[in-house]
Amino acid sequence: MISKTDFEFIYTIDDAYIHLAVAKNFALHKVWGMTQYAFSSSSSSPMFTFILSVLIFIFGNHALIPLIFNLTIAFFVIYFLNKYYSQYFSRNKSVVVAILFTLFFAVFHFQVLLGMEHVLQIFLFVVNIYCFQKWLAADLKKSQSAYEFYFTIVLLGLVRFESMFYYASLAFVFACLKNFRSALLVLICGFVPIVIFGYFNYQQCGYFFPYSVVVKGASFDFSGDIFQQLKQVLFKNLIFNITFYKVSLFLVLIAGVFLYRDYRSKISFQRLVLNNLLLIVFSLTLLLNAFFGDFRGGFRYEAYLYVAFAMVIIPRIRYFFSNPISEFKKDRIIGFLILCNFFMVIYKCVFSHFVLLDGSKNIYEQQIQSAKFLKKYYNMSKVVANDIGAICYFSDIHLLDIAGLGSKEMIAFNTNGKTFDQKFKNFITSYTNENNYELAIVYEEWFGGHVPKNWKKVAVLKIDHNIVAALDHVVIYSIDLNNEKQLKENIRNFPWNKNVKVRIIGD
Repeated sequence: MISKTDFEFIYTIDDAYIHLAVAKNFALHKVWGMTQYAFSSSSSSPMFTFILSVLIFIFGNHALIPLIFNLTIAFFVIYFLNKYYSQYFSRNKSVVVAILFTLFFAVFHFQVLLGMEHVLQIFLFVVNIYCFQKWLAADLKKSQSAYEFYFTIVLLGLVRFESMFYYASLAFVFACLKNFRSALLVLICGFVPIVIFGYFNYQQCGYFFPYSVVVKGASFDFSGDIFQQLKQVLFKNLIFNITFYKVSLFLVLIAGVFLYRDYRSKISFQRLVLNNLLLIVFSLTLLLNAFFGDFRGGFRYEAYLYVAFAMVIIPRIRYFFSNPISEFKKDRIIGFLILCNFFMVIYKCVFSHFVLLDGSKNIYEQQIQSAKFLKKYYNMSKVVANDIGAICYFSDIHLLDIAGLGSKEMIAFNTNGKTFDQKFKNFITSYTNENNYELAIVYEEWFGGHVPKNWKKVAVLKIDHNIVAALDHVVIYSIDLNNEKQLKENIRNFPWNKNVKVRIIGD
């Protein structure tokens, strides 16, 4: 990775720098925002970003802090997985194999190097499942494990908001068992912290959730045809979403086999649910996550589900670990599904390998180079952009984010799959003129032909072998036409990375 980035460690996605930018501004300037000048609810993981801000306040502003934090949390993930699987396997070798399969099933090394909140999310789910299984073994009676289980429930929602799907699924299954007290406690412990955060967030910006959740999450216009909207989301996110099948098909099939076999054994409904409690819960969570959330093929949004399913299923197939050949002969259906998941592990690891190798290179050549350019020539200037993480972390610009993740003014133009139109063009033209913006570094194609007429296109920056960037080129516009000549001169003089092809318009 670092051999392709002039030996700088660069995170594979720009989102990691969004967390760092907010954390930096909160630690150093007491402003929760992408810039030090204004509040913006840009972090999709308030707890993770807050932890980073504490670490920056203590140890200083270092870009490696998320990586070091993830490596530290990874140790505790392995520690608790070891404790968990040691309950089911007598041989150390089997415990190690179970841990390795769980980690690679979630492409855990990839999650660590991303510098995002998913490692912390996985850790909390590992502890949550470990404590729940101990609590379940005590017949769900009051115990230390129960308190620890509920404590992780309190934290999970503030790390990733899709934990709400887990709360809803868990409460539903408890209700099916007529354990209404536990169902209510799950909902209270899970949703109260989110409601408290949402209240303060709303007071600051008028939105309950962070901007990224508002812009990217599935939402419905209740004034329209709600059933038609549900149908569209169903087809888009589930039925015609290839990633959904890659993520969930074999997991759902294994869950279905276990449930069907218990059903055929004529046990009571309550016993069937108790025998498969977490399997049912995470199957429902997966479906809710696919329907209302976002599976994009990068394996980070669903990583916690991979770990959860592994922890629930591996104890039930533990005999395959001790005597695989004879177990495959006895149970060919489960054996086939295990093989399918094994090949999925290989596929995910190969895919993530190439993303790690070239993804950091892409971010370095596009986002980091843009950030360094702004830092050198326009450090405190007013800039329009769309990939906002690195440019805000490495500089002190004033920002207008056309994607809406860093500027609430733009959210209305980005929700519910909207595309930019004449209304957007009129707004951004007047807004940038009235507020004296100097330049824009954006993906021209995202404007859909609605770039303001008074913006002057001055340069195109292109990279090769693009994997993670939205497009392989960004365009620099001069908004303040009095500085157009100087902007071109600055672009010529800046020492761009050798792999960035710079084309100045008019030369």
